Amino acid sequence: MAEPVYRRVVIKLSGEFLAGSQSFGIDQPTIDRVADDLIAAKKLGVEVAVVIGGGNIFRGVEVSSRGVSRPTGDTMGMLATMMNCLALEAAIERKGTPARTLSAFVMPEVSELFTRSAAHKYLSEGRIVLLGGGTGNPFFTTDTTAVLRAAEIGAEAVLKATNVDGVYSADPKKDPSAKRFDRLTHSQAIEGSYKVMDATAFALARETSLPIIVFSIAEPGSIGAILRGTGHGTVVAG
Repeated sequence: MAEPVYRRVVIKLSGEFLAGSQSFGIDQPTIDRVADDLIAAKKLGVEVAVVIGGGNIFRGVEVSSRGVSRPTGDTMGMLATMMNCLALEAAIERKGTPARTLSAFVMPEVSELFTRSAAHKYLSEGRIVLLGGGTGNPFFTTDTTAVLRAAEIGAEAVLKATNVDGVYSADPKKDPSAKRFDRLTHSQAIEGSYKVMDATAFALARETSLPIIVFSIAEPGSIGAILRGTGHGTVVAG
């Protein structure tokens, strides 16, 4: 088996993906499959941290357009990411692999507070670490959270697991002529305004020299394939 390309990564998962075929909530077979993929990645010898969006439960931007203030809406969205982390932590541990959720918020009855030292400790112990609560601040997406946490914990790459197999010049579901890129620089990704990740995340990745690999999570085993260098995705680096 090929050696993993990276030894410590942050995997960014879409909250919407956890809903499966539903429009809302958590689909248990889907979350169990994601847990299997994460455990398989860890078995390659990779230290795995995970950031999950909250869009399957709550989207702060949408509710703020209906009268709730943006900071309040974003805080509600960050709490939704904690629900997803706890559900995934439970699924991973049911399968016999240790996991730990760390929160950007102080909520001792629910989760330990994120610190770099706590993340380093649990990763070195072989736990899958789930990073909930976003950055702890409004106006920042979980994409930006993934890059920020990766930079903080010394990860070698951010793996953006999404519903398309890379970065396209336009939405391939709406525009059949959309061009898929195998590789982009951070600057090209920002200048192209590609919607797969927000500009703040790309800018922070450029500043911290972190590669981002955008790939589809739809196929089981896709995370492991990316880690072994055999997967199909777009590399944003340099």
